[in-house]
Amino acid sequence: MMSKRKEELGKGIRALLRDMDTSDGPSSVSSALTGVTEIDTASIELNPFQPRTDFDPAGLEELAASIRIHGVIQPVTVRRLDSGRYQLVSGERRLRASRMAGLKRLPAFIRSTNDQEMLEIGLVENIQREDLNAVEIAIHYQRLVDECGLQHEQLAGRVGKSRSAVTNYLRVLQLIPEIQQALRSREISMGHAKVFSGIHDPVAQLDLFRRAVSRDMNVRQLEQEAAHYRPRKKSHSPDKGAVGLEPEMLRLQDQLSSKLSARVQIRGDRGKPGQIVVQYHSEEDLYRIAELIR
Repeated sequence: MMSKRKEELGKGIRALLRDMDTSDGPSSVSSALTGVTEIDTASIELNPFQPRTDFDPAGLEELAASIRIHGVIQPVTVRRLDSGRYQLVSGERRLRASRMAGLKRLPAFIRSTNDQEMLEIGLVENIQREDLNAVEIAIHYQRLVDECGLQHEQLAGRVGKSRSAVTNYLRVLQLIPEIQQALRSREISMGHAKVFSGIHDPVAQLDLFRRAVSRDMNVRQLEQEAAHYRPRKKSHSPDKGAVGLEPEMLRLQDQLSSKLSARVQIRGDRGKPGQIVVQYHSEEDLYRIAELIR
């Protein structure tokens, strides 16, 4: 019983659409989704809100070959336009493969929906795909927040995740590009990404990432290493070098930080001897900075 319930939850929006279609008797959703009917493939326009832009040609050909033999098993979902044509809500891969297979008609649910609902359905359906990497999932989550106006709690309910899991995915988009690329290629896991997201300094993120890759660290090892990169509690005495710098000196400080890819502080009063303090996070980082200075 529990396994059946878990399976239904995992199907996400597709299970919802199917359940709406098979519901008997009058209900509030009966006007939103009618029964399965066959419509001309040529009368279906693609969904302009479709978040998925890449379709594997080999995978489409395999699906087309299956459709030639077995037909379209799972109907697509469309909405009726004022022109009498239809616009795809979900199932673009099935529609493309059906056209490749030479089908003139295919089964479809006809749904009443607005533009925002179409975008939300397309995004949520894409999230259910198993081949998405963590960065792609994070981008989909962010679009649901930005374009559909969903709060994190609402988003968690839509995609069947905990609120903390949704938040962790969204934090992926704040990581430096090198870490995001490693996530895309599955060189590191979401567990690694969660540790990196706790380091807010981009330079420290990069240094820790390079150490993690070179040493092939697991998540537990990375957590232990990351503890050295978190800022220590500030002392109660103010940092004299950070107070009262003139705009020209601040610009110079920023230029040095950018050039060395490290945090640089200029300390001292105008017209008097001072100090340039360069922070490093590891021995490797120190040698990297020294090489740049040389």
